[in-house]
Amino acid sequence: MKCVMAIIRIDKMNETKRALRDAGITSMTASGKVFGRGKGLWDAKVIEGAKNDTPEALELLGKEPRLRPQRVIQIIIPNNKVEACVETIIEANQTPSPGDGKIFVLPVSESIRVRTGERGDSVLDI
Repeated sequence: MKCVMAIIRIDKMNETKRALRDAGITSMTASGKVFGRGKGLWDAKVIEGAKNDTPEALELLGKEPRLRPQRVIQIIIPNNKVEACVETIIEANQTPSPGDGKIFVLPVSESIRVRTGERGDSVLDI
């Protein structure tokens, strides 16, 4: 059993939910708006403005990269469905621009259904 944790663009959430549902992955947890940054890459308009010495663009760049709003989703899934889950998230979120997000696959040692005390893969609604 694994936890697939993905940090994605905030505006890709609905597309990601649909893609996962269509792939047969119906259960997930999503955090509200979170903030983060990668390597500090900026929008093309800001970079172009900075190249042209536009004061507004230079002010936006500042000395430190700004944090951007994102979503975090977590999916606990049986080992045999991890690759399909990861590929689905990539397909739904991949663009030609930096900032598409990251996916982490983490081990899960046990799962327990609170209502019944049932344990293991059988508690997953997948």
